[in-house]
Amino acid sequence: MSPARSTVNVATLPTTVFGPRALLWWGTLSFMAIEGTTLFICVASYLYLWRNFPTWPPEHTPPPSLLWPTIGLGILLASNIPIALADKAARRLDLPALRRWMLVALAFGFGFLFFRWHDLQALNCRWDTNAYGSIAWITVGVHGSLLVFNAFETLVFVAILFSRFEERYFSDASESCFYWYFMTLAWVPLYVAVYLTPYLS
Repeated sequence: MSPARSTVNVATLPTTVFGPRALLWWGTLSFMAIEGTTLFICVASYLYLWRNFPTWPPEHTPPPSLLWPTIGLGILLASNIPIALADKAARRLDLPALRRWMLVALAFGFGFLFFRWHDLQALNCRWDTNAYGSIAWITVGVHGSLLVFNAFETLVFVAILFSRFEERYFSDASESCFYWYFMTLAWVPLYVAVYLTPYLS
């Protein structure tokens, strides 16, 4: 007769978890590490070129305009307020509040694309003008690709919120907010590098 096996009752364990307890959290963190490395390389390349030019921007290249990029930065950072409220709604499993704040986030997400276009125009040079123009456009453009991805990811998620929603999506919403924080805060050092350092030369 074989000995009785001990069993564990898992009926009381939560079906929805957040943060490091969720597998998706680790996937999101890994994605941010990859994207963060790409952005770091952009900034490092920008600073390398800056230190190897006698003037920055190079002669006959005007410095970037600050109005639109600064307004865009402010709005980008302000978007973390509704995102924080959406995250709290997800963690307390409050679907109506989550829907409301994710709709606000969706408006911000597509609004960012409008400002990113003006950010590129504010560089006051083309991507093929010189090395300065190339690295400035690449840096702004790489982060802009994150904005595009985030806008459409938010659009799809909002569609899910208003259709076939399941409880496990609350965790997905929280991880989406986690990535949003990264996307917005990552722009701060890029803004300083691309738009402010030309005035320090």
